[in-house]
Amino acid sequence: MSEKKMSSSRRHYLKSLMLSIAKGLLEEEALEKEVERNEWMKENCPPLSLPSGSQQLMEFLKELHHKIDRIDEERYDLESKVNKSAKEIEDLNIKVIDLKGKFKKPTLRKVRMSADAMLQALLGSKHKVSMDLRANLKQVKKEVKEEDKELRNVGDWRQNIEDKSGMDGRKKMFETES
Repeated sequence: MSEKKMSSSRRHYLKSLMLSIAKGLLEEEALEKEVERNEWMKENCPPLSLPSGSQQLMEFLKELHHKIDRIDEERYDLESKVNKSAKEIEDLNIKVIDLKGKFKKPTLRKVRMSADAMLQALLGSKHKVSMDLRANLKQVKKEVKEEDKELRNVGDWRQNIEDKSGMDGRKKMFETES
C-alpha cells in the first residue's frame, strides 16, 4: 500500500482550486459566446433604418417579406432534412437491433377473423378468395362390423336384465363368453 490518504484540509484546498479554475473557464467561455453573437448580429442583422416616405416604406416592407419567405423556405428545407435523417437513423437502429437478435416481440392481441377475411387482408382487396375448408376434405365411407351391430342391437335393457337374472342367466353369460 504505497498510497497515502489525503488529509481533509488538502482535499478541501484542491477542490476549491479546481472550482476557481472552472469558474474562470466558464467566464471566458461566456465572453467568447457574447463576442461571437455580436459579430453574427452585425453580419446578418444590419441596424434598422426606417424610410421616411410611404413609397420607400412600401418597398422596404416588400423586401422584408421576401427575406421572411426565403428564411421560411430554408427553415422548411432544413426541417425536412432533419425529419428524413431521423427516419433513417430509426431504420438503421431497427436493423442493428435485428442483427443483434435481441428483438423484443410485441405482445400480440387475439383477433377474431375468418379465413376469408384473413386471406383478403394478406392478398389485398384485389383478390377475392373464398375458402371452403370442407370442400377439400376426403369422403370416408363408414364400414360397420357385425360385432358392432350386435352391440347396437341390444334391444330393450329390461329384457336383457331379465335374461341374465337368476342362475340360468349367469350360466348363459359364462357360456357365451367362452
